This record gives sequence, structure tokens and C-alpha cells, in this order.
Amino acid sequence: MDTAWIQVFVLTLAECVAPAGKTVCQEQSFELEFLTKTDCEVALQQFVTLKDASANVIVNKDKTVCVATAREHEVFSSVAAVSSASQGNSEWQAPPPSAVAPAPSRTSYEDRLENLPNCEDSDGQAPCKMGDIIVEAAVRGEPVEVWRRDN
Repeated sequence: MDTAWIQVFVLTLAECVAPAGKTVCQEQSFELEFLTKTDCEVALQQFVTLKDASANVIVNKDKTVCVATAREHEVFSSVAAVSSASQGNSEWQAPPPSAVAPAPSRTSYEDRLENLPNCEDSDGQAPCKMGDIIVEAAVRGEPVEVWRRDN
């Protein structure tokens, strides 16, 4: 195991949240890290869409961005090296053989979205959609929980 600098993409989401029944909101921000720019941009779009739909959240779009940066991180020469270093750690799971899948195109995403049932109508049986978000089936056949806030 070595230490190296790797490129990551940091999604910063800046928002102002008002408690129910209040007109003054409290500014807050949080960051998420992604390994690819595409993943970061998709998450950014989904977060902004989701937050904009909320009655008590205002997203500061000037401060909400995906930015490339670098982090010092442990690197391994192979999956076997990671497995060896993680031996005894119950949270380790080897990546599936098809872990490197090509990113879907926007057209294929929209076509698939159009053909999926709404999660509310399918009792949470994935794959299904919630607005513009596709909820995928769990890898191991576990049921997918769909949470909804009742207004």
C-alpha cells in the first residue's frame, strides 16, 4: 500500500433552510466527494432539482458547484492488495467484475425514465422513478425502501 494524490470532484451544496412556519432561513453547506466528474454533475443536478421542489429550502446556485481537486489517499496495486489489507474488516466488499461500466448517455437515461413506473405506484418495487430520479433495484435482491414526506 502506498499513498498518492488522486483527483476527486467535490460537490458543494449551499442552501438556506427555514424551519416549518418560519420566514427566516439558516444558511448551511455540505460537501460530497466523487471519483468522476459525471457522477458529481448528475448528483448536483438531482440535489438542486430535489431542493428546489422543497417549500422551505433555497439553493444558492452561485455557491453550489462541482470542482475538481486532489486528495492524498491510500492506493493499492490491485483488488487482491485491498482485500489483503482489509482482511478481518466486515465492511469490505470486493467490487463486482463489471465495476467499470460506461456512463449512460442522456438519451438512454431519458428513454429509460419514460418507460419506468412511478415508485409510488409500484409499491417501491425497483427499478422505478421518483420525478427525474431512477431508483435501481438492490444488488442482492433486498427490497428498496422509498421514503416520501407527506405534506
